[in-house]
Amino acid sequence: MKKLLLSLGALITFFLVFSSVNPVQAQYGYGGGGPSYSILIDKMVGKPSVNKGGTTYEYVDNLTSSDPRFQPGQEVMFQVKIKNTSTTSLTSVTFKDFVPVYLEPVEGPGSFDSTNRTISLNAGDFGTDEEKIYYLKMKAVGQDSLPSDKGLFCIVNKAQVYNDQAADDDTAQLCIEKQVKAGVVTPQAGPEAGLVILSGELALLGLGIFLKKRVS
Repeated sequence: MKKLLLSLGALITFFLVFSSVNPVQAQYGYGGGGPSYSILIDKMVGKPSVNKGGTTYEYVDNLTSSDPRFQPGQEVMFQVKIKNTSTTSLTSVTFKDFVPVYLEPVEGPGSFDSTNRTISLNAGDFGTDEEKIYYLKMKAVGQDSLPSDKGLFCIVNKAQVYNDQAADDDTAQLCIEKQVKAGVVTPQAGPEAGLVILSGELALLGLGIFLKKRVS
């Protein structure tokens, strides 16, 4: 009987021990996820300031009608910042600038297609957090090429950057003011003009009387 109880106790102990042990399960977590892709473009227009050393520019997002206005034929400067904000490198990045109808490109990177009025540039590869800055010089068209029904108007210049994995765009605004042409000033008739006319009439009358006396 004693042996039977010992055997039964050993069997119960065996089941209690092994039932409390959970099988080991391998758990696999994600290794932080894949890389994120993003790119940033910042298009700004130069606010001109004329001083003794020449013209300097403060680059701002937009110029409104209350800011300095550009005149026909005046140069307009733009600054473009492109930054890779991804967690990895970006390759084969393309930059495009869509030139408004009342601006003409003068100097800057890339090539200009006059048909679709687009500047295109292969900006190359960007490392993580790498930033590149470009400057574009344009000018407002001449007075005769501006709209005849507007003396002051504002235009928007759009820029875009992209590759197969990321894209962004931005705009900058500026305003153009037409020059007022000087017209022909017509003298107004006043008291002085009346005196001149009266004096001329009296002189002609006196000359007529003099000639009449000589003939008679």
